[in-house]
Amino acid sequence: MINLILFGSFFVLLLLNVPIAGSLGLSAILAILYDPKLKFSIIPTNVYNGMAKFLLLAIPFFVISGNVMAEAGISKRLVAFIDDCVGHQKGGIAIVCVIVAMFFGAISGSGPATVAALGIILIPAMVNSGGFTAPFASALMAAASSIAIVIPPSIAFVVYASIAGVSVGDMFMGGIIPGIMMGLALIVIVWIEVRKRGITRSRERSSWAHRGKTFLQALWGFLVPVIILGGIYGGIFTPTEAAAVSVVYALIVGIFIYREIKLKNFVKIMVDSGKTTGSIMLIIGTAAVFSYVCMRCGISKAAQDLLLRVSGNKYVFLIIVNVIFLIAGCFVDANSAMYIFIPIMAPVAQQLGINLVHFGIIATVNLAIGQVTPPVGVNLFVAIGLAAKMNDLKDKTRVTIASMSSAVWPMILSCVVALLLITYVPWFSMVLVR
Repeated sequence: MINLILFGSFFVLLLLNVPIAGSLGLSAILAILYDPKLKFSIIPTNVYNGMAKFLLLAIPFFVISGNVMAEAGISKRLVAFIDDCVGHQKGGIAIVCVIVAMFFGAISGSGPATVAALGIILIPAMVNSGGFTAPFASALMAAASSIAIVIPPSIAFVVYASIAGVSVGDMFMGGIIPGIMMGLALIVIVWIEVRKRGITRSRERSSWAHRGKTFLQALWGFLVPVIILGGIYGGIFTPTEAAAVSVVYALIVGIFIYREIKLKNFVKIMVDSGKTTGSIMLIIGTAAVFSYVCMRCGISKAAQDLLLRVSGNKYVFLIIVNVIFLIAGCFVDANSAMYIFIPIMAPVAQQLGINLVHFGIIATVNLAIGQVTPPVGVNLFVAIGLAAKMNDLKDKTRVTIASMSSAVWPMILSCVVALLLITYVPWFSMVLVR
């Protein structure tokens, strides 16, 4: 009965559009009220224990760093350089969208933030000069931005490492090749769309001198992941210290080099960063209570035993994991899904001989795909909101969840192919780690 109360109330609250943090917290409270063994005193204790981890201090720093770099105008500089490199190809602006989303994801670590920062530039460009339909352009922007939680530095990796007890540096290094694979999968879809629609080149090849000029302007953005990963693997600082360094670096670039960060911008950046960090930490706190109730009531152990009985070997187990995470990603964000499922699945993965870094990459790629999977893919709704505000689109096709869902399915399938390769060929996730 406790299982029905906990999970049943959770899904009912989700269907009622209650925020994910409220759904997790309220369902845990209902379970506590039902079970006399559980006391209300466990709520503040577990909320505090869930959030009070030194490793999680990296989250607000990475959020601030991404917001500072976005406000400093790095997005338009990245677009200009990548456009100089590949924009002359057929459908080049769509390829630019995928590549820039990967680079900007390495700065922001957030899918919705990447859509918001780049979509305002790239969606009109893909429609007006690239020849793509508005639903396809919006869907591609949303799908490419989902790579942000796989390309390091990733907030989802920080959360997973804090739960599973693995190295954040190993997670960051392990995410590089899988993130690139997802990007290549989307570029294949772009090529197919180009051939289907007969799209031609929209511009001439840029000179090497012009490429060099735009590269120098974008260089400061490219250096962010280099500094973070180089500092961690060079033993210069911990992942949390690396996140703090990235904030200082972003402020130097925004204030003294690009000179686009003013006092009024800084106040806005801190307010936005506080809202984002607060929502993430509230989810982590309520998810910690939810996870504790699962463990205390024996739900976690029962689920682990069931997984071991159903999956006779690790290959069957990984199929089950992919199905569960793909479905979960449609309804909950990556951080919540991590706290709900990782404590249950990680011990089983270890018993079956699966490396926990590899398992974390698999889980994160699944949840990245979930960000663009209808009906609740968060990136889709951010892209829809942007498209609705754009009055300068040559293609006046109204972008709706139905039209975007139709356009995004080929992209989801291509990313699932990449996911299967990442799942069953551990080399892709582990070669850089090793």
